[in-house]
Amino acid sequence: MSLLKPIYRHFYLVVSIFLLSLYSTSVHSQQQPTRPSAAYQSRLEIIESKIDSILSLLTLKEKVSMCHAQSQFSSPGIPRLGIPELWMSDGPHGIRAEINWSNWDYSGWTNDYITAFPALTCLAATFNPSLSNQYGASIGEEARYRKKDVLLGPGVNIYRTPLNGRNFEYMGEDPYLASTMVVPYIKGVQNNGVAACVKHFALNNQELWRNHINVQVSDRALYEIYLPAFDAAVKQGEAWSIMGAYNQFRGQHCSHHELLLNKILKKDWAFDGVVVSDWGGTHNTNEAALYGLDIEMGSPIDKQTSPRQAFDANFLGTSFLNLLKSGEIDERILDDKVRRILRLMMRTTLDFMRPLGKINNIEHSMVARQVAIEGVVLLKNKDNFFPLNTTQKLTIAVIGENAVKSMTTGGGSSELKANYEISPLEGIKKRFKNASIIFSKGYTSEDTNQSRKSLINEALVTASMADVVLFFGGLNKNRGQDCEAADREELKLPYNQDYLIAELQKVNPNIGVVLVSGNAVSMPWIYDVKTVFQAWYLGSEAGNAIADIISGDSNPSGKLPFSFPVKLSDNSAHFFGELSYPGDGETQYYKDDILVGYRWHDTKNIRPLFSFGHGLSYSSFEITDIKSDKKIYEASDSINITYKLKNTGSKDGAEVVQVYVGKSNSKVTRALKELKGFKKTFLKSGKQTKEEIIINVSDLSFYNESISGWDLERGDYAIYVGNASNAISKLMIIKIK
Repeated sequence: MSLLKPIYRHFYLVVSIFLLSLYSTSVHSQQQPTRPSAAYQSRLEIIESKIDSILSLLTLKEKVSMCHAQSQFSSPGIPRLGIPELWMSDGPHGIRAEINWSNWDYSGWTNDYITAFPALTCLAATFNPSLSNQYGASIGEEARYRKKDVLLGPGVNIYRTPLNGRNFEYMGEDPYLASTMVVPYIKGVQNNGVAACVKHFALNNQELWRNHINVQVSDRALYEIYLPAFDAAVKQGEAWSIMGAYNQFRGQHCSHHELLLNKILKKDWAFDGVVVSDWGGTHNTNEAALYGLDIEMGSPIDKQTSPRQAFDANFLGTSFLNLLKSGEIDERILDDKVRRILRLMMRTTLDFMRPLGKINNIEHSMVARQVAIEGVVLLKNKDNFFPLNTTQKLTIAVIGENAVKSMTTGGGSSELKANYEISPLEGIKKRFKNASIIFSKGYTSEDTNQSRKSLINEALVTASMADVVLFFGGLNKNRGQDCEAADREELKLPYNQDYLIAELQKVNPNIGVVLVSGNAVSMPWIYDVKTVFQAWYLGSEAGNAIADIISGDSNPSGKLPFSFPVKLSDNSAHFFGELSYPGDGETQYYKDDILVGYRWHDTKNIRPLFSFGHGLSYSSFEITDIKSDKKIYEASDSINITYKLKNTGSKDGAEVVQVYVGKSNSKVTRALKELKGFKKTFLKSGKQTKEEIIINVSDLSFYNESISGWDLERGDYAIYVGNASNAISKLMIIKIK
């Protein structure tokens, strides 16, 4: 009978986990009520009790093994207890192709093609939280179908400099916008029993020297600018995992950081999930053990041993085990990590009731297309150049490598193996069947025997033959552009595109520019071309979405999630010189403090090329009858802003009304105004609606470093209502007493 006891115990554990999953599913499938019911609390207690029971069955070595990788993208389970592995995948724009067990080569599978969704800059530009939820739900379904437990995304690092090679993976320069958009994304992903792993926590705002650069920033800027989106992800989105950043903050690496992870994340925010290191972001066993890291991933391995044993060489591997055995590190530290990992498993791989997932279906393609359509930002449209008439027999010259170049590959860890990708040229040919479409590359990003001069000459001849010229330029995902592990070197367009656009305009002034990028660029030709729109990296449905906009089948409604400076020195990070960006190679100082993006432009009265929140439509809108419900408010109140929005144009469309708030005569430096609310409304031509935006008075607080907490100043506040940070329809004054 003694031989059967372990079997019975194992059977009991498996059955218990299954039964627990029924509780777990019902817990994470609903929002936690403001005051949890007794039944809800009971479920949580049962889960925690079962975690304790499992913990008691694990050996010290088994517990340590769960704290580090067993392959490039998995951490081990405990087979003898029926505890499965945790499998992770890069995101956040789609599920990455399968990677080999112990190196970065692709495995060569033929069944790992996925839907490529638009980049997160595009999602942020939609200003549509509901669409963000659909995006998250769709990518969560694809992750679940591919049997992934943790999606490594979304990214919410703040857009500080337009040179950051990884800005395209993030949600813009404004903490309120990023906070508002990330929460529904997380909920959409996690409703599929897949954990969102929000990254990169924190201050990973450049790729140059990312592995060691030591960021120095004030507490106030930290809490007001760089942490709010993570705060929202944890408290409102209830994210199940967080990824630490590569960089250092005040001399300590962020993937094992006493202040960021132990105090702020786990203590102050009561985060109950798992902290995962960025790949190769772990540097020290003691710090990894003591300062908040739970699972170490991507560290160098001992390639002399077997693949499964090689990862024991990780910092949280054998060396961690030895420190525990010697008593130098208390086992309770380890138990907290394992408890968190088991809790994550209860929510994902041990939740036997989670959905099965879906992949590459029409619904996901339609979500990808809708995000792309709503994210495109019409920057300029002189003489109503767009939309183009689809019934006319036009000759349309499509010029530029970005009209045909794949944008789902490259870029670093976010590169995708798309099931399909419609190029802009393909989309235009399909939609403009009555037109004659002629194409010329014009420039190239690749090494080629063809001279750049000959490419330009061919493009000029092509343009001279056309009624309309559509130039597709911008950046791409080559290293040194929109790509992980390196920053751009300059603001201007690469491959001599500025010169090419100027020459094209000379032979055919009827030219529109489509910029494909995840970053701002300079535009010395802006006053010469008819129209410009920002197209981002739009994923599988890129060409169809672009054709929808150009043809007028869809009305553009995107708004810029970051400012476009006229020149690089107009950007706050660059204004203060090298020590502010990129640093001296070891340390950098965020001298712009809280004045990031439009906060800097507005406060210092520096005109941007295009402002945060800017975006045109083929229609026109009027914002009238703007009112606040009161003039004087208590600290516990909310401010109810009402307005009438009318579509005064001839086309159905959408407008994003934005509410900014500023404090005059403050006791501290404050931005002229800060985004505190927005609402996207779809209206048919000629229709009008009454809308409201509600702002909590407490959200007007600033972080007071003298008290290490939030401080609400009394007195007068200015409320700005408009459709861009520099396009304000009404200014109102209210008082907080």
